[in-house]
Amino acid sequence: MKFSVKNEIRSADISTIEAAVKSVDGDAKVNVDIDTKTVSVDSWLMPEEFYVAFNDENYDVLIVEA
Repeated sequence: MKFSVKNEIRSADISTIEAAVKSVDGDAKVNVDIDTKTVSVDSWLMPEEFYVAFNDENYDVLIVEA
């Protein structure tokens, strides 16, 4: 699944984003692309479950690929 982040992503944000995703699914694989402002998540869970985690960390995201 892929999320588009409306906020600017800085290198310091990567660990926060990874921690937010891992709080939902500790086994998820996370790839943060700063240049395209996207976050790819490999998990068996539904994208909406991660959406909440992003919002909890004040990241405004759109689900672009489920």
